[in-house]
Amino acid sequence: MYRRMTCLCLIAVLFAGSANAFAAEKDFVSIFDGKTLKGWDGNPELWSVEDGAITGKTNKDKPLKSNSFIIWRDGETKDFILKLDYKIVKGNSGIQYRSFEVDEPKWTIGGYQADFEAGKTYSGILYGERFRGILGLRGQKTIIGKDHKPKVVGSVGDSDHIQSHIKHEDWNSYTIIAKGNHFVHKINGITTVDVTDEDIEKRRSSGLLALQIHVGPPMVVQFKNIRIKHLDLKKKVTP
Repeated sequence: MYRRMTCLCLIAVLFAGSANAFAAEKDFVSIFDGKTLKGWDGNPELWSVEDGAITGKTNKDKPLKSNSFIIWRDGETKDFILKLDYKIVKGNSGIQYRSFEVDEPKWTIGGYQADFEAGKTYSGILYGERFRGILGLRGQKTIIGKDHKPKVVGSVGDSDHIQSHIKHEDWNSYTIIAKGNHFVHKINGITTVDVTDEDIEKRRSSGLLALQIHVGPPMVVQFKNIRIKHLDLKKKVTP
């Protein structure tokens, strides 16, 4: 009888945990089915689905001449919370949002980028791909002014301490929050950068979502569990 009650209690705890997780994901929509690249558009020589993840690979025999992207074609990003898991072996990558497409070469994107890498410097920063360069380094709170440059106005944490919580060449979780002209990145639940874009001339209010594969040495990058929650700015936002 005791064993039966223990099992029932364990099931109840597990169910409650699942229910809480579901509640936390309320209004999030999956944008990758885990099996195909339906809804995504990228160079088929670079992108595929492996082990339930969007996978980008480069090799030394056909090195990239410029950064390339796989683009989500089923919608745009405006005000949102995006969550996904990523893994990178060597190299550099990023998640483009509110971005724009460049005609040549094909599958080229510019705009806001949530950066990450296999190294220990740039993961978590806000980078402007073809779009004003670095907008906030890891650990910084910045405001971008009308001169198109970021000004450091505070800190969200020590860069080395944040890096110590990022798993090397293993799976990590990334969260991007874009609300109005305010952007926050998180890796494994830890805020990495906080940027307010007051550059009225250059800032973007909407645009494409895309995933990057970078020029340089051969690399592998993977993305899975990609889901987005579109925000209504009239309502309170809970990441």
